Amino acid sequence: MAEESCLISQAMKQPIRSSTRVVLKRNGEGKGIADLPLKERTGKGLVRIPMVIAGTLFVGLGVLGIFLPLLPTTPFLLLAAACYARGSKRFYDWLLNNRWFGNYIRDYREKKQVPLKVKVSSLSLLWTAIMLSALLAVDVLLVKIVLILVAVGVTVHILSIGTLRR
Repeated sequence: MAEESCLISQAMKQPIRSSTRVVLKRNGEGKGIADLPLKERTGKGLVRIPMVIAGTLFVGLGVLGIFLPLLPTTPFLLLAAACYARGSKRFYDWLLNNRWFGNYIRDYREKKQVPLKVKVSSLSLLWTAIMLSALLAVDVLLVKIVLILVAVGVTVHILSIGTLRR
């Protein structure tokens, strides 16, 4: 176990490339899609273009999710990484090494956790926006109830994700 943590510690100091596998594998089994050469990942050239377009769309939605409390960031960035892994090694490497997005993907992919600071800021922003909307912008009671239910659902989801201690 100490040997695994040492390897992870060393790997985290280096930029991640699609040929580098940081996720722990039990008994050396299993290969991720990013471990395969690009031709084996994509199958045909016609698949690459839609995957890159979809990945770029998901990155855009992930960026919006940083600023809009009801739009999740991490799931869209994970989808973007999956699309880029099948479509473009260059875009995949860029996304994983990006100083703003790379941590979201690495933390979730490797540990299924997010930092406490992210949880607190997400929940604070979420509830501030929901309460302001419900109190000042919406007059229909049913819409206010839906807003509160969505906020409760997102809160439960965020709290169910493990907390990363750095």
